[in-house]
Amino acid sequence: MDHSLSAESAIVNGRRAITEDTAMRLARYFGTSPRYRWNLQNAYDLEIGAQEIGPRIERDVLPRNAA
Repeated sequence: MDHSLSAESAIVNGRRAITEDTAMRLARYFGTSPRYRWNLQNAYDLEIGAQEIGPRIERDVLPRNAA
């Protein structure tokens, strides 16, 4: 796949994000779409963000009232 083992290890262990390049390489290798890998990364990022900054956003941002 022409990717270093350290880069792959960092991705698997959550220390490195899947870039566009990596998503395209994984898609080609596994016969899937790049969007599939990209969506997995985005879902992971949102989950981590919800855990790390979700409580602060809940406290600081008030929902807009429906008109």
